Amino acid sequence: MHTVWKGAISFGLVHVPVKMFSATEDKDISLRMIHEPCGSPIAYTRRCPSCDVEAEWNDIIKGYEYEKGHYVLFDKEELEQLAGEKSHTIQILDFVALEEIDPIYFQKTYYLSPDQAGGNAYGLLLQAMSDTGKIGVAKVSIRSKSSLAAIRVIDNCLAMETIFFPDEIRSISHVPGIPESVNVNEKELTMAKLLIEQLSTPFEPSKYTDDYRINMLEAINNKVAGQEIRVAPQQEQTNVLDLMAALQASLEAAKMPPGGVGLDTGAGQTAAKSGAQTDGGAAASTDQPVVKPRKPRTKKPKATETVS
Repeated sequence: MHTVWKGAISFGLVHVPVKMFSATEDKDISLRMIHEPCGSPIAYTRRCPSCDVEAEWNDIIKGYEYEKGHYVLFDKEELEQLAGEKSHTIQILDFVALEEIDPIYFQKTYYLSPDQAGGNAYGLLLQAMSDTGKIGVAKVSIRSKSSLAAIRVIDNCLAMETIFFPDEIRSISHVPGIPESVNVNEKELTMAKLLIEQLSTPFEPSKYTDDYRINMLEAINNKVAGQEIRVAPQQEQTNVLDLMAALQASLEAAKMPPGGVGLDTGAGQTAAKSGAQTDGGAAASTDQPVVKPRKPRTKKPKATETVS
């Protein structure tokens, strides 16, 4: 792994020298923009529309557009002064319970390993956090950007999760269409809970795959090999008109155990009524054919043929 940052974890007067490594990797397949007539990749240039020249990096500074077409400018030195002295310390401010932090706050995960002679202090912090079940809320500066972070234990390793500041989380009140109150049918709610129980299982990350990336890699390999790509069309899903019927069908698809307790959804009564005989004695038509039990066959004596 490539070291992305070196510094120390600080809590109280204790410093733990650490190295930081990215815990995740982006496996998205990158596609280039290609000029179709000639097959060449499109180049993006830093061109000034006013001067009509390509801008060199040395001639580029940063600016903030405070109104349309008007900017306040900052050079590199000003930005460094605003960022303050570069700190190589992950300063733990508080220790909290992990369940108190909503997952919406988490951004990116990094692994932390002991650096230099910090093995003892590293092991001490790891064991103390494991025994107490707490995580540390800290501040850290990475690549001139100040971030809030959470220090926690993953197996036998300390990990750091960068997290959003509270004012970076949008309020749910801004989401359109959220109902003020929720009214549900009790029978449907019972079946929904039963369906959740049937589909509940221990989390096994290895069983989830990126189907799009797998299909894309296969298509790329086929094109490189000169093969024609044929994708089987997906079957259109039928519209489910009844929520109760959808829940019942989902439960049956989830394969309830033989000892499971079924729920009376009213479907049986409806079927009984639809299968009742009419006044003329004929059975009403149903979607499914009625299968009558067969009687055992008895052998009949062969009839002798007569020739007139």
